[in-house]
Amino acid sequence: MRSIRILLATLLAAGIAFAQNPEAPKRKKILAIGQTKGFQHDSTSDGLATIWKIGKDSGLWDTYIRTDTQLITKKKLGANAKNLDYFDAIFFYTSGELDLDDEQKQALLEFVRTEGKGFMAAHSGVDTLYSWPEYGELVGGYFDLHPWNQFKAKIVNEDGQHPATSHFPKDFFLFDEIYQLKNYSRDRVRVLMSLDVADVDLAKKGVHRTDKDFAVSWVRNYGKGRVFVSTLGHRTEIWEHPQVQKMWLEAAKWVMNLTPGGDATPRPAK
Repeated sequence: MRSIRILLATLLAAGIAFAQNPEAPKRKKILAIGQTKGFQHDSTSDGLATIWKIGKDSGLWDTYIRTDTQLITKKKLGANAKNLDYFDAIFFYTSGELDLDDEQKQALLEFVRTEGKGFMAAHSGVDTLYSWPEYGELVGGYFDLHPWNQFKAKIVNEDGQHPATSHFPKDFFLFDEIYQLKNYSRDRVRVLMSLDVADVDLAKKGVHRTDKDFAVSWVRNYGKGRVFVSTLGHRTEIWEHPQVQKMWLEAAKWVMNLTPGGDATPRPAK
């Protein structure tokens, strides 16, 4: 009888412990692609490693880093190989015309648009897949030179309510390479951060935009899914910046629906 009482007490204690320590939420999965067919950025490794590290540190996701596009498919692959069914978001730090066939392109679009999953692009992720207009629609625009190259840029935080940018001050400086965009319009995206052009030479050779609108980070809804893009990240130091790292943490949470709020409704410039 005593042994039965001990067994029951042990089972009861185990049940209480389980109730007090429920199973941790399942980690999300991010597929991070670093294939470069155009300009080779030294900071690509830093970008991919940053997404991997903040996922591990936060305990929210695991990152699968690839320099090829094989896993961007709905086809069944070989033993132990993943396809898009396994992932919750995709991160691109890419350039040029990637190795994607028609099936892969359709799978990528449907991953976001129909399945409601997330997509993120860093820096030259908008200097990618010019021959596929649907990709430009997905990310919200294409690279169109960086007329000022690298400089100490004053950045305006246009949306202090969005989770990805709420920790930034109203304006601040970063030394990085600021992009100009084409096929981009505020009618399709919600700009979170932009370049303050007050002290920028708008007459410099290569400046094509006459509206003085140089978006730096933005979000958009794409069908059922969410997209976050930031053109920051040319320099390795940018990926080490604590506030930039937090931006990517919150952006990943947002595109994977792990955080409430975050309006992506397009709006005109302030």
